[in-house]
Order: sequence, then C-alpha cells, then structure tokens
Amino acid sequence: MSTDWSGLLQQVQSKLERDGDNHDSRRLFHGRGRTFPGLEQVCVDRFYPALLVTLFEEYAGEEQLAAQLWALVEPRGYTGVAVQRRYQPGAPITWPCGAPVAEPHARRGALRFPLTFERQNVGFFLDIEPGRQWLEQQVRAHAECENLKLLNLFAFTCAFSVVARAAGELEVTNIDVNRGVLNRGRENHQANDLPLKGIKFLQLDALREFKRFDRRGPFQLAVVDPPTRQKGRFDVSENYGKLLKLLPACLADEAEVLVVMNSPRHSEAHFRALIEEADIRFEVVARLPQSPDFPDQDPDAALKMLHVRFRR
Repeated sequence: MSTDWSGLLQQVQSKLERDGDNHDSRRLFHGRGRTFPGLEQVCVDRFYPALLVTLFEEYAGEEQLAAQLWALVEPRGYTGVAVQRRYQPGAPITWPCGAPVAEPHARRGALRFPLTFERQNVGFFLDIEPGRQWLEQQVRAHAECENLKLLNLFAFTCAFSVVARAAGELEVTNIDVNRGVLNRGRENHQANDLPLKGIKFLQLDALREFKRFDRRGPFQLAVVDPPTRQKGRFDVSENYGKLLKLLPACLADEAEVLVVMNSPRHSEAHFRALIEEADIRFEVVARLPQSPDFPDQDPDAALKMLHVRFRR
C-alpha cells in the first residue's frame, strides 16, 4: 500500500503559496517532530532552486512523492528534486525529477551558503535560525563595544560567524576539530564578500584544547552548539558540564552566551540545571522560541537554545 502523502503535500503547498517570490531556505515539512502520524521519518527542505527530501526510513511510494512535489515546484522555477535516503549506507542522494543542481546553496536574505548534497549534513542547519537571529541582535546591540569578540565553539561551517560579521564589526574565533568544515566556513565568508580580517578558523578540540584559544578573549559573545555525540571526543551527557565550567575563564566581565542542546533525551529542566551548576554566575535569561518550521509534539525533545547571561 502506498503512503498517504496528502498532509505533507498540503503543508508544502501552503508554505510555497504564502512565500510567493521569497526563496529563503526553510523547512517545508517536518515529520521528525511527530506532529504528522505516519510521516515521522520524512523532511522536505527548500534550497532554491533545489528541493531536498530526506527519508530516515523506507516508505512505499517514495518516487510518487518526488513526482508530486515536482508538480508543485517546477512551475515556481525549481530545477530539481533531490532525495536523500538516510536509511541506506552512505545516505545516498538521487535526483528523480528535474536535473541535479550543480552548486546548491542555502539562502538567507542577502547571504548565501554553498552546500554539499553528497554528504549526510549538507552544511547548513535550518532549525537553529532563531539562534542566528539572536546573534544578529546581540552584535547590533554591542555596536558601541570597543574590540567586540565572538567565540564560536563547534563552529561547523561557520554560519554563525558569517551572520555575525554581516551584522557588524567584530572579531570571531571559530573552533572546530574538523579542518574540512572550517575550510568551508572560510569559503562561506568569501562567498558573501565578507572581510576575513579578525576572523580565525582554528582546528582544535573545544574541550581538551581549551587553553589554546581561551587567551584570544575576553569574549563578550559566545555560541556553544555541540553535536549530541562526537565519537571519542564529545558527549553532551558526559562533557557539556565540564566545558561550561571552563567557559567563564575566557569570557568578558559581562557576556551574552547562546548554549544549544540538540539531544531529545535531555529535558530543558536538565539543561538549565547543567548550566546553573557549572557556574553560579551564569543566569539563564530565556529559551529562544522554536522555529515555527520545526513543530514538535514534545518541547523537551526539540532543539533547545538558551540565552545565558554571564556577570563576573
């Protein structure tokens, strides 16, 4: 029996119609939040002119879904529908409709972020957009701050760094253990014609090599966005508290920090307690609102982005 895709197609069509000519990248359908029974393992993302369908398990009628989505987006100028099957080894990508987009990218207003569809993580996370908006606001609020510095831990492809530099003048220290993603982060700055002066890309272990970058501060702003589990290097259950205890050593006397947890197994209450236990000078100001494109049946299972204030 073929899968009933009607709820997914209605959701995608509704967003496309509301957006009109706005082609900013966004999630058009989020099954992972368990708000659409039977479609929990399907997501659809817009990376115009490409549409990316991600399948985390096998469904009957996958080709039918691609064809129906193509019928929706081809008249709107899209050139291809890509399908990534995460349930297969290597998470292969196919282009069942239209033509492969040679140089896919994420759009965010005037900013562009080159993507790599051939990898499991394409290079730009849509769910953390509220965090990027928060950082923009913080950079602008600190416009009068002399020698403003941002620490970006677990920087991945440095989207936070790009957004911050586009929002104002500051120095950024991007830390990631993977040289490949840092190189892509540098390319992301260059793709947006952003000056690289004062932007550092350091291949370091954020926890084990803390003292190799802490003296680049003091940092008035920081983003801490670790993977849930990075084999042999970082596990939020074991290491997050240790890192948060180290962090004040490199912060300015007054600092604003975005701390993120993407583990559905840890509640917001647990996360808040972890932060407050790490240092009594941390104050959890607020949890950032969830992106409306990522509804979740259980708020504790969703991405948790907390604004934390530090006062020495």
